[in-house]
Amino acid sequence: MAVQPIDLQTVFTQVDKIGKEQASLREGTSLHQAIVGEQAQRKLAEQIKSVNEVQNMGQGIETVKDRGSRHEKKENAAQEHDKKEKAKPYQAGKAVFKDPALGKNVDFSG
Repeated sequence: MAVQPIDLQTVFTQVDKIGKEQASLREGTSLHQAIVGEQAQRKLAEQIKSVNEVQNMGQGIETVKDRGSRHEKKENAAQEHDKKEKAKPYQAGKAVFKDPALGKNVDFSG
């Protein structure tokens, strides 16, 4: 199959279009890579600025068993102290009057 002169005329007139198309394809891949890179940078910047959700660590370090017992120990110690204070016999030399409403009301009128 030989090349005819009419075919050459058609090819030469289309060379400009083909060159532009090839250039746009080359630029398209680099442009696409640039767009994807910018999106990745934006996403990374958002992740840095945002508050991250905590992952479930299961039965890990966050469970401490003695915290509840410490609180209970403090309450028990306070109750024992109150019981001891109430169980003290009245001393004749010291008469102390304790008002249960003392310190409960504050007068702001001045």
